[in-house]
Amino acid sequence: MADVTLAAEIRTDLGSRPAGRLRRAGRLPAVVYGHKVDPVSVTVSARELEHILHGQSGANTLITLNLEGGEALALARQIQRHATRGDLVHVDFVRVSLDETVRAEVPLHSEGDAPGVREGGLLEQLIFHVSVEAKPGDIPTEIVFDISTLVLGDQLRISDLPVPRGVALLHEPDALVAQVTIPRGMADEEGEGAEGEDGEAEAGADSPSTSDGGESEEG
Repeated sequence: MADVTLAAEIRTDLGSRPAGRLRRAGRLPAVVYGHKVDPVSVTVSARELEHILHGQSGANTLITLNLEGGEALALARQIQRHATRGDLVHVDFVRVSLDETVRAEVPLHSEGDAPGVREGGLLEQLIFHVSVEAKPGDIPTEIVFDISTLVLGDQLRISDLPVPRGVALLHEPDALVAQVTIPRGMADEEGEGAEGEDGEAEAGADSPSTSDGGESEEG
């Protein structure tokens, strides 16, 4: 079942000038393609599509396009925006089927407090979006991972992520997602402390015994 419905009008006037006029009128040039159907040039309401893209599912929102002569279930892809204003400039709609898998980008967020951070460590997240493969209705809005068990030096990898049923991650299992690093100053202090303890132990082992020396003099 699609999440939203969007009216699409067939576009016959192609080219940059007609496209500019459409944008000024609040219409967004777009193309609908996929499923071995010839691409169709259309226009949609820029305001309505912007509202959809800012929803919880973002670009992974299932959209039923109302086209002349029928409907098309689609996902918005290749979303182009103006370089400075950020306005929508063009979008591709890819036809999808509820029983076929598609690829999508899903946000990755952490939750909880890492004990290693309270100990003076630094939490670093290296991946903020993951590529997934799933049926359109199974694409998650986000994937959240727990960092409440990470201590100093701990790492969390792709294989540690909680993946919803029916979703496959398109990454190497050992790819690093997040870690709690030990700051250089803290690492240096720990190293110096260890060296100091070793030095004292070595000095004690090399120093002559007082009792042995006393017995030798008496002899």
